[in-house]
Amino acid sequence: MPVSGEESDRKLWIKEKWLQHRKRKKRMARQVLATQLLLLLSLIGLWELAGRLRWIDVLIFSYPSKVGAQIVKDIVTGELWPHLFMTVGETAVGFLLGTLVGTLIAVLIWWSPFLSKVLDPYMVVFNSMPKVALGPIFIVLFGAGFTAIVVTTLSITVIVTTLVVYNSFNEVDSNLIKVIRTFGGNRRDVFVKAILPASFPAIVSTLKVNVGMSWVGVIVGEFLVAKIGLGYLIVYGFQVFNFTLVLSSLVIIAVVATAMYQMVVYVERKLLKER
Repeated sequence: MPVSGEESDRKLWIKEKWLQHRKRKKRMARQVLATQLLLLLSLIGLWELAGRLRWIDVLIFSYPSKVGAQIVKDIVTGELWPHLFMTVGETAVGFLLGTLVGTLIAVLIWWSPFLSKVLDPYMVVFNSMPKVALGPIFIVLFGAGFTAIVVTTLSITVIVTTLVVYNSFNEVDSNLIKVIRTFGGNRRDVFVKAILPASFPAIVSTLKVNVGMSWVGVIVGEFLVAKIGLGYLIVYGFQVFNFTLVLSSLVIIAVVATAMYQMVVYVERKLLKER
């Protein structure tokens, strides 16, 4: 059936508006990125200037060029790599296990309303507990090493994931559930066809939250027990009063955590786009 001239003009107008919207969105993204880089470079420049002119105590705050020299030295001598690989490995394991276990627990307590009512106060209390206080218990149970640090990380990531995912399950539109029930669907059908698909964006977004939580858990664990890792370098730097080492470790953590976060954002975009 031939398309009328008026309908063709309408489609052309819609396409043109869409292209304009895409251009504005890309331009905005470039402006945001440029502003972020400018702000970062300005802060680094101000920090460098304050250190060079002794506006700040360089023994405590150091300055960027000195921190950069420390990082380069540790990379060239190879002293950085064992610490970096250990911390990244612990973070990756805590991140993946925390997300998986937390999601499975959320599914379990959603599936059983009785279990949900029983565990609800315990989850709230456990979430409010300072995880640093649990560290010594984990060290006694699992030994001073990789396992204790990962378990410390899980104590943070699992409960956060469980609460976020479980709340997303409960916020699904009740009309979707009623439709499935009307057509004879059971609880499994409700979960597979309504709850899980509707909660998928929240589950994926939880990955981004767990990036930060897993780094917090690992560094806290390394503060308590590690003899290797970026957290250990921070503690060691404080002990020998080498604050340049402390700040260089913090910079490395920030860079690696940002890279990990961007990887999660990329995976999220791919998954949600395919969905």
